[in-house]
Amino acid sequence: MSVIAGAPKPKLSSFDKAAYGLGSTAEAIVYTTTASFLLIFYNQVRGIEASYVGIALAVGMIVNAVFDPLVGSWSDRVRTRLGRRHPFLFGSILPGAICFYFLFNPPEALTGTWQLVWLTSFNVLLLQCMSLYHTPHMALGGELSDDYLGRSRIMAYNTFFLWVGDTLGWVLSFAWFFRTTEEFSNGALDPSRYDEFGISFAALIILFCTISALSTAKFIPSLPQAAPDTPKFGPVEFFRDFIRACSNRNYIVLLIGMFFLSLMTGVRAGLWFYSASFFWQINNTQISFFAIGSFAGYLFGVFAVTRLHDRFDKRWTGMFAVILYSIGPALPLALGYLGILTAETPGLLYILIAFSVLQHAPYSVMTTTVYSALADIADENEVKYGLRQEGILYAARTLFARVDQAIGTALAGWVLTIIAFPDNARVGEVAEPVLMALAGAFVLSTIPGLVAAIFYGMLRVTKETYDTTRETLEARRVAEAEEEAVLAGPA
Repeated sequence: MSVIAGAPKPKLSSFDKAAYGLGSTAEAIVYTTTASFLLIFYNQVRGIEASYVGIALAVGMIVNAVFDPLVGSWSDRVRTRLGRRHPFLFGSILPGAICFYFLFNPPEALTGTWQLVWLTSFNVLLLQCMSLYHTPHMALGGELSDDYLGRSRIMAYNTFFLWVGDTLGWVLSFAWFFRTTEEFSNGALDPSRYDEFGISFAALIILFCTISALSTAKFIPSLPQAAPDTPKFGPVEFFRDFIRACSNRNYIVLLIGMFFLSLMTGVRAGLWFYSASFFWQINNTQISFFAIGSFAGYLFGVFAVTRLHDRFDKRWTGMFAVILYSIGPALPLALGYLGILTAETPGLLYILIAFSVLQHAPYSVMTTTVYSALADIADENEVKYGLRQEGILYAARTLFARVDQAIGTALAGWVLTIIAFPDNARVGEVAEPVLMALAGAFVLSTIPGLVAAIFYGMLRVTKETYDTTRETLEARRVAEAEEEAVLAGPA
């Protein structure tokens, strides 16, 4: 036996679910701010060619893709008085905050190649610190409930707090740290802003991660523990864990879908800020109002996803969410490419905010669906191997996603180079053919997203399969308890 079931799970309150979700708020802050500003900071502010920045960012994601599953396997097997997950949560918080600050604040004396070395090094370190926190944190979410829809509720809270972090990153960045001034219509081009930006967000990372880790520590006794006979983490066991995870048909389908989805999101993350600033000519203060659209979308996801899973199951819910997520964000730029929408269109900001709901609502539903389905897949693997593998399952998913997102990020940098997007560009002065090429590249990124939807529709994670798996697990645990009683003999 490689798993010891914890004490009976207590009922989670709304506060408990929210406290758990705060860990994802910190993660969203990191990924939103780095995805939005690293490329423009090192390209437009520090003067490094966009393709080189894209490659540097891709290196970090590739290293992270390998590191994530290692952390997942390690946290599945570790035995401490703080359980399997919390030692990683507490140990990664401060290093991650420090790396975030230095990533956006390289020494002024650094130039040329040394700037690339700095960017690559601190980006790699930051991503590994986030893996040490986020991979065990996601595995923890899969362990907090054994209920099919209960898992969806927990992950719905988690997804909503991803929105909180995403929105904090956006609103604070665009409305405050990089707000429009007379000298800089795009405040992100002002090098003097990044010191305050780095310190403030580093402090928020420490605050949210610490609250989440401390608040969920009370559940340690009720969480599954690695049995005393569980082999310790090492290269051989890691390889076995990875093979076991990838032997699950549902998991492979999910990974392939994630592969194509991450390719789309990687390209869009690199190009969105350029399209907002230069194609639509929206200033940073206006960009902060997109929080309205994202709030509406995520709020819909929180209240709708459990009902959708109950009525349509996770497979169909996930597939249609991916289709909408792929098409929705590309529609405005497709209309812009056709000349139907332009930077001079009356009420453009309100139109774009309305379209953003089509991005965030399906993303919220899709993310919650994936995270909830992974917990069901962990049940399937426990039936087959007798080992709870939430850590390796959530992390191996990230391996493929990170590698593909790295390709997408690099592609975004290469797109900017291929279309000859100018360095030190000014709003309103970029040539129209360059802007049309930018819009066209964003629209074409829809294709891998639609491919992902096909694979999401191939999942076989349903209420019926869940019930069968849970019945098998409960029968096994009853049999093991009876066997232990017989071996123990009369009291």
